[in-house]
Amino acid sequence: MAGKRNFFESNNPMFKDEKLQTRTEVLDSDLVGHGKVMTVENAVNKTLALFGIMLATSLIGYMFASQFLIIGSAIGGFIVYMIAGRNQAKSGTWAPIYAVCEGLFVGGISAVYASLFDNIIFHAATLTLAILFTMLMLYKSGMIKVTQRFRNIMSVAVGAIMLVYIVEFALYMFGIDVPFLHDQSPIGIGISLIIVAVASMKLLVDFDNYEKGEQHRMPEYMGWYFGMGLLFTVVWLYSEILYLVSAFSGD
Repeated sequence: MAGKRNFFESNNPMFKDEKLQTRTEVLDSDLVGHGKVMTVENAVNKTLALFGIMLATSLIGYMFASQFLIIGSAIGGFIVYMIAGRNQAKSGTWAPIYAVCEGLFVGGISAVYASLFDNIIFHAATLTLAILFTMLMLYKSGMIKVTQRFRNIMSVAVGAIMLVYIVEFALYMFGIDVPFLHDQSPIGIGISLIIVAVASMKLLVDFDNYEKGEQHRMPEYMGWYFGMGLLFTVVWLYSEILYLVSAFSGD
């Protein structure tokens, strides 16, 4: 029906091909010759720079790990990501700041888990990289197509999980634990496995954003914004895998 809204329809510009296409209408055709249009290559270079910043600052987060640092960096990263989403033209400024926040967060949680479980960082990092490259190969091979419906479903799934995280954090501040979420029970482990699956599938959308950005001749600064998106997914995936490895290690 013409007036009926699809449940899986998303208004998030990160997930809509139409939004990507609209951006091309405001670009001047000669921007390509001046290097001001995004390409996969320059976007990947920007992303690698963000990962370098994250890894460098993760060492600081690891050495000075504390609950205040972990929570503060998580909240700071969330705020920066939201600001960048509303002002994407300034992504080149916000993206490095976001990478710093993510690095402090990654270092902090890694230190906490490392104090409880031997070699957990190595195992979690290895699994994260394995999933990252596996999903990249699946995307490049065309075995999984990133359609608009796929983007919409991922938008709903990721949004729902983020909402649960926010509720969990709010309740935690009042000393209330959410049952089954991130506990050692079979149900908790099952929920985390589902979250890892969703995060892994979101990687496909992140990869596709790079190609869509080049295809639609988006502004060069969008390489920073898409780099933030991939960084977010990888850190999210790593943090969930840390929990899973700890759960299977047992205490």
